[in-house]
Amino acid sequence: MDFSLILILALAAGAMFLMTSRSRKAQKEAAAFRTNLAPGQEVMTGSGLFGTIVAVDEEKDIITIESTPGNQSRWLRAAIAKLVEPPVAEDPAEDDDEDGSVLGDTDSTSTVDDVLDVPDDLSGLTDKPGDKRDDGTDSK
Repeated sequence: MDFSLILILALAAGAMFLMTSRSRKAQKEAAAFRTNLAPGQEVMTGSGLFGTIVAVDEEKDIITIESTPGNQSRWLRAAIAKLVEPPVAEDPAEDDDEDGSVLGDTDSTSTVDDVLDVPDDLSGLTDKPGDKRDDGTDSK
């Protein structure tokens, strides 16, 4: 047998071992995460539903999630994808610049009265005399 063939087989076996060991480690971490789920935690399911865990049924591996107040749904434990950290309330004093202006505030003269009035339907939009819209007729 040729030494290069043995070396190639050994490298392939090593690569396969490394790839499978990483995936096994990730699977173990996910299983440990799912076994430690408790009521009150914010989670996201694999399909993207966000909610708070209300109840955990250890026997049947069913998690009850409340997505909105009063709206509860039951999920398999394996469907829980990740734990969601609750948003942290930001302190407005942290966003102040050295001169006291708020970061990102480019127009310090804007007021509440500068609101754009948008109509609810198209009936308020009319053609103006100089409007060059296509009226549907061919002028060719």
